[in-house]
Amino acid sequence: MKFETYLLCDALKPYVKHFIISENSDAKTYKVLPDTSLIMGFQYAGRLAHLKGESDDQLATAGITGLMDSYRLFKNTADTNSVLVVFHETGAATFVQQPLHELFGESISLEHFFTEAELSETEEKLAIANDDRQRINVVEELLLKHLQPVHDGLIGKAVVYIHQSRGTIRMTELARNLNTSQSPLEKRFRKIVGASPKKFSSIVRIKNVRSLLTQYNYQQAAYLASYYDQAHFIKDFKTFTGETPEQYVKTLPKPPGTVK
Repeated sequence: MKFETYLLCDALKPYVKHFIISENSDAKTYKVLPDTSLIMGFQYAGRLAHLKGESDDQLATAGITGLMDSYRLFKNTADTNSVLVVFHETGAATFVQQPLHELFGESISLEHFFTEAELSETEEKLAIANDDRQRINVVEELLLKHLQPVHDGLIGKAVVYIHQSRGTIRMTELARNLNTSQSPLEKRFRKIVGASPKKFSSIVRIKNVRSLLTQYNYQQAAYLASYYDQAHFIKDFKTFTGETPEQYVKTLPKPPGTVK
């Protein structure tokens, strides 16, 4: 298995966090937890499927996955290799000319956003690329063709406030800090980020809890994340991760020297 992060060209840095090369020699099923970034993926070998109940929803070889508020299960065939594009919270709107909240909880083929010729050319170049750097360059080339910067300072500040509060800021306070009202803020936020400010905050909050659980027991983590109702905390955590906090902690890597 290979999962390596790569830097990108300067022109894309304001919009993309990083690229990832993912290679899996074995077929497997895996869980993806909610995060704050939209992900664009290009499979240059193998195929992916989203598991929905007992059915497998085969995904396009080039697609984008929106934000989500619960875990999702995916399955890859043997020898599945991908280039993944991890966007900044407001970055995907630069390349996808569609309100991003319409992608919430979905994995959509890139044929809705790029031409068939562009995707075919990209897939052909990825297939003959000799190394990871060449593969990254191929995807960079496609993104640069669709670089139409979307700058919304208000939404950028809203994202910062939400992260600074670790997802606990109230929407009335957020709007007040930005000198705006909730309704227009929510409309602009959903379009550019891909979820409402409240939903995005809940993703940030649980992500913060997951980090806290590497240092504290789940009661302490819940308190530090401003959960004062244990039942509410456990319900939210299980919705996002598919596990209770106690079950989740058992899956975390043990620090060096820890007695099992």
